[in-house]
Amino acid sequence: MPVSAAVTSIGLVVMWSSGFIGAELGTREAAADTLLMWRFLAAAAILGGAWALFRRRRLRPRALAEQAAIGALSQGGYLGGIVWAVGLGVPSGTAALIAALQPLAAGALAGRLLGETVSPRQWAGLAIGLGGVALVVQGDLSAGPTTAPAWAYGLPFAAMAALLAASFLERRARAPLAPMDAIPLHCLVSAVLFTGVALVGGHAAPPAGGGFWAAVAWTVLLSTVGGYGFYWLSLRRNGVTGTSALIYLTPPTTLVWAYAMFGDAPGWTALAGMAVCVIGVTAATVRRPVHRRPDRSAQLAEDPVRDRAVSRVPAE
Repeated sequence: MPVSAAVTSIGLVVMWSSGFIGAELGTREAAADTLLMWRFLAAAAILGGAWALFRRRRLRPRALAEQAAIGALSQGGYLGGIVWAVGLGVPSGTAALIAALQPLAAGALAGRLLGETVSPRQWAGLAIGLGGVALVVQGDLSAGPTTAPAWAYGLPFAAMAALLAASFLERRARAPLAPMDAIPLHCLVSAVLFTGVALVGGHAAPPAGGGFWAAVAWTVLLSTVGGYGFYWLSLRRNGVTGTSALIYLTPPTTLVWAYAMFGDAPGWTALAGMAVCVIGVTAATVRRPVHRRPDRSAQLAEDPVRDRAVSRVPAE
């Protein structure tokens, strides 16, 4: 795998996982919609200001419309669905497991919608990765019954579908934008959406404690700039199937984050799931080198004398 592709893949896994830690840090201080509102207001201000200062250029109306839809799905739809479900009582492990179904859905649809070839080895790797995710979240799933209403379990499915739809829209965009142009627009759209939700719910006012703003800074720099930046870079380098397969590594990576920051030690089941995830993602994303047979016509063209000598050798 080229170095640039490897860095993109590692960056995606680490930064995407940071979002779950940032959510825990922030929701300890305030409601979920308060955190999301101020996260994207800050992100839109910082990234939008940087864009106006360094990248200011005219964007086509079609590009604006496409990226507004992609941002609403990839950030508003995905994050809103996950956080809302957990807030209603759906276990975070259950939500993570449902969201991790995205690679299988992407693999099933990539060939039909994008013309990407999904090999049997990739299918096997995706299935193995899903088994690893199931092991990682088993402890959360077995923690006991929840008080969440039945319909709340549909929200993680909707979140997964929103991110998947955003991925396909980005790949099929007729006026694609570079991540440096697209991400500020995504953040602006998400800021408008979550500000409206927080205002309607009466949760717009931020708490006075510094812990909340530390969580906002975490989610803006690591989860938004880092996570979504690497996500769109990975889409362009690795395709939908390869990028979605890497999402399998985010639940076990989140366990490492949680242990380092909160002292939540993973059990043996979670460690086994990490190993299974690594095997599955490796099978789905690492390409075998293609050994091509030498082109004899090119060799003969380079050595016409040898060609004539060989032609005079009688057949045995």
